[in-house]
Amino acid sequence: MNSKTVLSYFDEITKIPRESGHEEKIIAFLLEFAKKNGLEAKSDNVGNVVIIRKAAPGYENVPTLVLQGHTDMVCEKNAGCTHDFDKDPIKYVIEDGWMIAKETTLGADCGIGVAAEMAALTDPKPCGRIECLFTSSEETGMDGAFGLQPGFITGKTLINLDSEDEGELFIGCAGGINTSALFTCEKGSGKFSKAVKLSVFNGVGGHSGDDINKGRANAVQLLARFLSQTAAEHDFEIYDLQGGGKRNAIAREAFAVIALDPKGYESVKESWPSFAEDVKNEYAVTEPGLSFSLEDAEKSGSPIDAVDSQAISYMLYTAPHGVLEMSAEIPGLVETSTNLASVHKNGLEVSVATSQRSSINSAKYAAALKLRTFFSLAGADEATSEGDYPGWKPNTHSHILEISLEAYKKCFGVEPKVKAIHAGLECGLFLEKFPDLDMISFGPTLRGVHAPGEKLELASLDKFVDHLNEVIDCWSAQK
Repeated sequence: MNSKTVLSYFDEITKIPRESGHEEKIIAFLLEFAKKNGLEAKSDNVGNVVIIRKAAPGYENVPTLVLQGHTDMVCEKNAGCTHDFDKDPIKYVIEDGWMIAKETTLGADCGIGVAAEMAALTDPKPCGRIECLFTSSEETGMDGAFGLQPGFITGKTLINLDSEDEGELFIGCAGGINTSALFTCEKGSGKFSKAVKLSVFNGVGGHSGDDINKGRANAVQLLARFLSQTAAEHDFEIYDLQGGGKRNAIAREAFAVIALDPKGYESVKESWPSFAEDVKNEYAVTEPGLSFSLEDAEKSGSPIDAVDSQAISYMLYTAPHGVLEMSAEIPGLVETSTNLASVHKNGLEVSVATSQRSSINSAKYAAALKLRTFFSLAGADEATSEGDYPGWKPNTHSHILEISLEAYKKCFGVEPKVKAIHAGLECGLFLEKFPDLDMISFGPTLRGVHAPGEKLELASLDKFVDHLNEVIDCWSAQK
């Protein structure tokens, strides 16, 4: 197995639509791949696939090793981008040692892990039995991991290939839960004559777990900040309000169409540019491309009355977002966080989606309670939490950790870092279903996942593949 082979498989994967919940084509692709290569394969009723490479002669007594990645990807694109994730191949370029999708997500999370599994299945080097597990809909609810049935895999040791920092071995992760709120608003009078569209866009965005502590702007809250500032001085009615996207991504874009009287209209036109400059200055380091626009708009649809427009603006601006607690045990690790992911106005209803993460279950539930309480106090008709998944408690005495450490030192002459991650991995669910499973997670370096501009560092891919090869060799030496 080499990185050229992995990249070749990944290039094939970028041509296959595989948004979470719509993975039929990638599942069919994997089953056809197994058939072409004479490999045993099966799928289940939730979209999981396992492909088995039998032990080479002389390696029959080596314990089965499971490699695992997920088949779906987060489908995000810049405003104005015409890419259709249902049919268009992902467009990428190679620049300065990185593979980059400029206008969309790349899908290296976790497409590069899937490609590495495919390369391991077809590598001519003899080794022990390998089960490659491909799970479904990880990004939206870990549906495949939740639906995994006993006996679908038989190995007792698993390597998750869904991490994003080469040179770091992960032995723990955060659990998560989603919290949503729905507000039904009063209909406005439509009396205000001047309408404007306010837009915040070109934010960096990023992963709602791994990037939550990196000072990234949340476009929804920035827009709500200006609306709140305006609402303190002028009445307005909201005609449209849309922002953010996936629950596991930091909101990069948001816009609102509001109507005001002529005095309020002139005030907004005057204050918006200075607001934009202030915010650009605040985020000059982390958000160099952050952009703002104001344009005259047509009034369309049902407006929210001025009282509720003010309340919605205040609610979005003051909603908890970001790091709630840092770990007292592991320096630099975010323990608990919440992400204000999206807001959508539909008629007179405004829906808000958030997600909470924590490495401590009780803190995760407390964070979700905090959000439900906040939304209830803000006047929500309903505030609910769902999609709960467990964290993965670190095991510092792991056998696969020992092998992976030695393999890395053998390859590169240095020790990798051993860490826990604030992102959610499926390993916690695997451990619930298979309590004796020994696990580790590692991968190449990815940046900007869950956002347009996602990129893969090619030099790190070379090291990742070399390390994975060495781990498989060391594992197979246990005859």
